[in-house]
Amino acid sequence: MKFEVVDKKLSDITADVEIIFVIDKNLDHKWVKDKELLQELEFKGDVEEVCLLAEKKRLYVGAKLDHDEIRIAAAKAIKALKGKAYKSAKVGVYIQNCPITNIKAFVEGALLGKYEFDKFKSKKKEHALKEIFIANEEYSDKSFTLENAKKSVIEAEKVAQSVNFVRDLVNTPPNEIYPERLAEIAQDVAKKYALECTVLDEKELEKEGMEAMLSVGRASVHKPRLIHLSYKPENPKAKVVIVGKGLTYDSGGLSLKPSDYMVTMKSDKSGACAALGIIEAAARLKLPVEIHSILAAAENMVGGDAYKPDDIIKAKNGKTIEVRNTDAEGRLVLADALCYAQEKIKDLDYIFDMATLTGACVVALGEYTIGVMGEKEELKQSLLEAAKASGELAAELPFNRYLPKLLESKQADICNIASSRYGGAITAALFLKEFIEEKNQKRWAHLDIAGPAYVEKEWGYNPYGASGAGMRLMVKWLQKQFVFNKEHP
Repeated sequence: MKFEVVDKKLSDITADVEIIFVIDKNLDHKWVKDKELLQELEFKGDVEEVCLLAEKKRLYVGAKLDHDEIRIAAAKAIKALKGKAYKSAKVGVYIQNCPITNIKAFVEGALLGKYEFDKFKSKKKEHALKEIFIANEEYSDKSFTLENAKKSVIEAEKVAQSVNFVRDLVNTPPNEIYPERLAEIAQDVAKKYALECTVLDEKELEKEGMEAMLSVGRASVHKPRLIHLSYKPENPKAKVVIVGKGLTYDSGGLSLKPSDYMVTMKSDKSGACAALGIIEAAARLKLPVEIHSILAAAENMVGGDAYKPDDIIKAKNGKTIEVRNTDAEGRLVLADALCYAQEKIKDLDYIFDMATLTGACVVALGEYTIGVMGEKEELKQSLLEAAKASGELAAELPFNRYLPKLLESKQADICNIASSRYGGAITAALFLKEFIEEKNQKRWAHLDIAGPAYVEKEWGYNPYGASGAGMRLMVKWLQKQFVFNKEHP
């Protein structure tokens, strides 16, 4: 789908259909030409309410004047036009503080809303809509120029395309993507965008002393891979590390999941896929930040060689872990990957991990919200602000002095699960904290994306299945920290 900002008023643009947002139920706006007919049809302009007047070639969508509401309204419009014969559409972008950002939001929402994972369908439905014209109306905002508007379209396209790339990866089933295959995909991305890429196989993982990661993947015919991608622009403003959990499939191991809970476990690689998407987007946007994405890929299976409850294993930093549940495997893979990152990447400024880590986070926050945890309040707050600006939902889950005691082991340095069933998302993060060096603990944050990473229904501009959770949040955080000024939305 192509977007073009046109230096014309909306009324002067020729297109097959016109998309009109009804903001705050205001049917008196100059672009609303069918007020009486809409009222006859009882269209009120409620948020996400849609009314297509085919004979008038106008589509009305209820919306609010907020950047994320614009994204959602754009997605609703694109979905409403699916299956219709319209090849082109025109739209005017409404003003709220920054029309440039609203244009960006519209383009993101349209591309994210158009997404559908149909790779394995024999019959694919083609979307007739190929081009959308965005009108250059009389903007009083001094930041608005045609050049800036076109740049914002290009940026939005790059971000949305990277999100959809992540969605494709997460949605792809485990017979198609396993650790070795994920490494090949990462190498293809590295070649395309001139990134550095190192892949460690099981023999190299053993040399690195990464017993925790090797234990998780031991029973699978597809052996673990640690994938290290680097984006190194000239004169970077900071060095940021993103570690992603990449369980290409998780059966639970010997602590076997119930069969209903095994379905959708292809999504347990969402953190690693997001880390790959973030570094791809950073390279495409030419962000002035050195970024290292560490993808910890493994498959947790059952077999005669499977690691077991009661095993005691040693992580890369020498800490011993008592395994009390083999379905708490993501934290073991991340423990080794975090140690590797801190050992190999010197003088890092920030280190993040992203993972579909706990069902407890979904219980706490619901299935649409990312859990943010860490030691430094300022860093957590900056992530929450970036989430809001990007349109992703996020909330903090706080540490306290009592929860670390629940991870104590009588026979090893730490247990891989807590002795209490409560606060599981936080105790999982506290487990990971044990593998963050003291000097880096204020530079580290953990994002539990278990809720929004894969949802079996449509929501907002997200489709059934993978959403690309965490990717837009982190790209926006990088931009707000190192590109935009503080006033930029």
